[in-house]
Amino acid sequence: MAIHPVDQRLPIARQSAFALQHVLIMYTGCITVPLVFGAAVGLDRSTVAMLISADLLVAGIITIIQSLGVGKVAGVRLPIVCGATFAGLTPMILIAKEYGLQAVYGSMLVGGVVGIALAVPFAKIVRYFPPLVTGVVLTVIGISLIGVAGGLIVGNDPTSPSFADPKNLALAAAVVVVAVAFICLGRGMWTQLGVLMALVIGTVIAIPMGLIDLSGVGGSAWVGFPMPFHFGAPEFPVTAVVAMSIVMAVVFAESTASMLAVSEITGKPLKKADLARGLVADGMSGVLGGIFNAFVDTVFSQNVGAVATTRVYSRYVTATSGAILIVLGLIPRMGEVVAALPDPVVGGVGIILFSTVAVVGINTLRKVDLSDPINTTIAAVSVGIGILPEFAEGMFERFPSSAQILLGSGITLAAASAFSLNLLFNHSRLGELARRSCESLHPTAKNEPATSSAGDASAIVTV
Repeated sequence: MAIHPVDQRLPIARQSAFALQHVLIMYTGCITVPLVFGAAVGLDRSTVAMLISADLLVAGIITIIQSLGVGKVAGVRLPIVCGATFAGLTPMILIAKEYGLQAVYGSMLVGGVVGIALAVPFAKIVRYFPPLVTGVVLTVIGISLIGVAGGLIVGNDPTSPSFADPKNLALAAAVVVVAVAFICLGRGMWTQLGVLMALVIGTVIAIPMGLIDLSGVGGSAWVGFPMPFHFGAPEFPVTAVVAMSIVMAVVFAESTASMLAVSEITGKPLKKADLARGLVADGMSGVLGGIFNAFVDTVFSQNVGAVATTRVYSRYVTATSGAILIVLGLIPRMGEVVAALPDPVVGGVGIILFSTVAVVGINTLRKVDLSDPINTTIAAVSVGIGILPEFAEGMFERFPSSAQILLGSGITLAAASAFSLNLLFNHSRLGELARRSCESLHPTAKNEPATSSAGDASAIVTV
């Protein structure tokens, strides 16, 4: 019996080369999360370096689990690479400012446990998270984080002498220009490494501008292991736990879409049991992230694109990528170097990455029948509700502080809105009634089944 390409092992040199390419493709996106989080909550450089090391370590572990699997418990066993998701950034920042870092990682740990418990049920109800829902959430994630990138470039303190400094704006603009040049004009792997090259070149430009301080680099050991519960015993405020549990549901929807895409690309059918094991691994990232002060992981879509582009389907390649990430996570001094990157450089890269997430969300919505006024309304209302807190700052300041964590996160609002409205109008008799009403007003409108008009997320999941 022929071995499926997903299960084939490549010669070690070729396998290592493709594995390194995967790491290079996802590296910038992965380290951007701890860099942005650290800057937003005011952490010092050494602490941010620790977050980066922990982030890479957990990403490597989860990537290996997803690629190779752990018995019948965890891992989808497909060629995927995992890394920190942007979906958790805003809620984590809000929790940190309200309750502290102990609550951030305590709520993440519990959210991971909740995710593991809900993995099997979620795999069975995946059709309730079609492209209509995931597209809205991804769009809002991208848009809501652009403001965070802007804060890194401009600064967050209007009274500071460096606030809106033209040289910071110029540096960020240079980073964007370099990234666009590589992505649009580069060839082969250089196109995929465009954002990473922009990060490197932007850092080099920042040196003569006096924006880099490497004086603290070298204080840590070359080899080290992230200390569990670095910030102290975890705390579990109910609101924070609810917020991180919602983040886990968003991550499930995001990862499900990517796993389905890899299944389609590789031609290996994805059973519901496989999907459930993949979601268990996502939940495990929350548990490990809570313990080691890292972040919740998801399947990186850019690596899904790399699988499609290279047509190298072996899951042993991505498992090797996981091993490389673990090695990088065990080199604290590298984390210090990354933590020394100037905020405008990180912000410029963030603009590209966050905007790309938004565009991916828009592209996902293209799979939805938006000629259907019901679907259009669901998408429009959910996106509007999701980005409203970003444009109307302080709109919930009169609410209890605990409620502000949930309501202040546009990602949470968008996810709850899109899921509820989709359930109401695409999976109930009310939706059928609404469509009949729309058809009577617009006789030329399509009258398709509710689930297909929203895009069926479970279309290629087999029993």
